[in-house]
Amino acid sequence: MAVADTERGVSGCADSGSPFSEIVELNVGGQVYVTRHKTLIAVPDSLLWNMFNKKSPKDLARDSKGRFFLDRDGFLFRYILDYLRDLNLVLPDYFPEKSRLQREADFFQLRDLAKRLSPRVSKDNSISEEISQSDTEDGAQQCGSSGGGGGGAETLRTVSVGGAMRSPSLDSKKSGYITIGYRGTYTIGRDIQTDAKFRRVARITVCGKTSLAKEVFGETLNESRDPDRPPERYTSRYYLKYNFLEQAFDKLTEVGFHMVACSSTGTCAYTSNDPNEDKIWTSYTEYVFCRD
Repeated sequence: MAVADTERGVSGCADSGSPFSEIVELNVGGQVYVTRHKTLIAVPDSLLWNMFNKKSPKDLARDSKGRFFLDRDGFLFRYILDYLRDLNLVLPDYFPEKSRLQREADFFQLRDLAKRLSPRVSKDNSISEEISQSDTEDGAQQCGSSGGGGGGAETLRTVSVGGAMRSPSLDSKKSGYITIGYRGTYTIGRDIQTDAKFRRVARITVCGKTSLAKEVFGETLNESRDPDRPPERYTSRYYLKYNFLEQAFDKLTEVGFHMVACSSTGTCAYTSNDPNEDKIWTSYTEYVFCRD
């Protein structure tokens, strides 16, 4: 069925002068959101305000199901939407994506939100950013009191502009285990070796302590399936943004990990009921790495 010029969702205009419905469906980077039209135009002169106030529905990009499409980070957009609902910013206790969220706020032209997320520059030209507990492994801990006292002080990350200051935690390597897993397939034809097709790795998973996984894989780690996991907790839901096992092994080796165990299981199936046809092997393999 063809999609009409108004967006998918509850029929009825948001107000008498708007061509948009009261309920709007969005596809942001593959994540689907449903919200009210008035929420999207809550901040005047923002990108969404211009899209859903100054333009008509037919001028906006859509996905195959007729939802309005935005090619941005679908995970972080939920915080953008939360801010638009009441113009208040509430982040989880463990939130390592503050700089990326600031970039999204800049893109959506939410100046007040971007200002709240931006680091503050102190008198000695160092950048001080209030952070959640999840960031304390990446930065130095500094007491908030002027006398340098102990208990109850505010936790800050301080990075010298000249690069002179460096957190001791960046130089010390924590011990622990990381398990790399992948599910792969390969096909063996009727002539066995002469027609073998090499493995196809669907996804490389990462299991272990959150802080270790982030230290090793950094920006190449996809956290969308377990986004707010505290740094000292364990996860089995992370996976990598690439499909090369050797690249993952190199990353682990560079930071002092070595392989201590591996295991694999496999199943075989035919592509049809004819036993003379190609055989498809599916395997699941795990590699355990350790850093002492």
